[in-house]
Amino acid sequence: MAEPVAGAEPLPRQMRARLILALALLALGIWITHSFLPALIWAAVLAIAFMPLYERAVHRWPRFRKGAVLPAIFTLGIGLLVVIPVGLGLFRAIAEIRDLTSWFYLVRETGIPVPRWLYSLPIERDAAVTWWQQHLTTPEATQAELARFDQRRLLMHSQQIGKVLIHSSVIFAFTLIALFFVLRDSSLLVGQMRAASNRLFGPSGERIGRQVIQSVRGTIDGLVLVGLGEGAVMAVAYVLLGVPHPILLGIATAIAAMIPFGAAVMFEIAAFALLTQDSVTGAILVNVIGFAVVGIADHFIRPVLIGGATRLPFLWVLIGILGGVETLGLLGLFVGPATMAVLVMLWREFVERKSAPLVVEA
Repeated sequence: MAEPVAGAEPLPRQMRARLILALALLALGIWITHSFLPALIWAAVLAIAFMPLYERAVHRWPRFRKGAVLPAIFTLGIGLLVVIPVGLGLFRAIAEIRDLTSWFYLVRETGIPVPRWLYSLPIERDAAVTWWQQHLTTPEATQAELARFDQRRLLMHSQQIGKVLIHSSVIFAFTLIALFFVLRDSSLLVGQMRAASNRLFGPSGERIGRQVIQSVRGTIDGLVLVGLGEGAVMAVAYVLLGVPHPILLGIATAIAAMIPFGAAVMFEIAAFALLTQDSVTGAILVNVIGFAVVGIADHFIRPVLIGGATRLPFLWVLIGILGGVETLGLLGLFVGPATMAVLVMLWREFVERKSAPLVVEA
């Protein structure tokens, strides 16, 4: 009978110790970096989205393959794509806040006359006009209504908005830093991830990776590009119908349109702005054009772009988008559909796998 070698540790015990150590270090790493995980995921999403264009640039200028010039140019360009529209929107929003403040001071002194469109309401016209006359027509009534706003609560909300903007700016800056390194070391990262997935999951690992990439790119085509298209169409409609600040509202519509049915909120705001100008016909046309654009985009274009890229029924795409937004915010637009696409792929592989034949021994 063989004697155990002195000092030799049983292999299962070593494996358990390594697994416990690895899990503990992984948990510690997630705990340390959890505040920056959204930035890292955003960097991965942006890298997946722009990688085909980046690879074309690398093939076009091969001397920049290993340098930092091309990744820096791409990172700067992607950053400007976000900073310029957001900066213009914030600049315009500050101007709007100033105009709104001046309007508040004016109506406190003069009151708000009954708009003409209120007399055109098909139902409850007299009740609406009477309420307006009692609560907003005279300076005293207007001041009483404006006094309902709690200044402390408004100040608290303003401070919270400021904190959110500062935090978002920090996350965005770190996202760009991470994106630079992901682009610069993309070949090395892809090779390492492929080797790790093959070691952990076998052939299924690479299929999962391809499905995630296709899902992210399909979601970008179906949400971002279609949303920008909706915003452009509605911006033209806003200009033609005389909506105030049509370009700014068109940009806001494009951003809101990235979430299914989100554009409806923006063109309803545009319709209300037209009503305040006594343009009932314009308000109706904004609604007609808006619902037609949203209907075509959400029921025909998006299912083809997203579902075709991921082989995912649009119901699950919609659940992934809405559930992802509710859970992860804007990042959930891309993480949600990618997660659902991988789950549906694994489910199909499971149910389509042939069972091993049952062998009955005599």
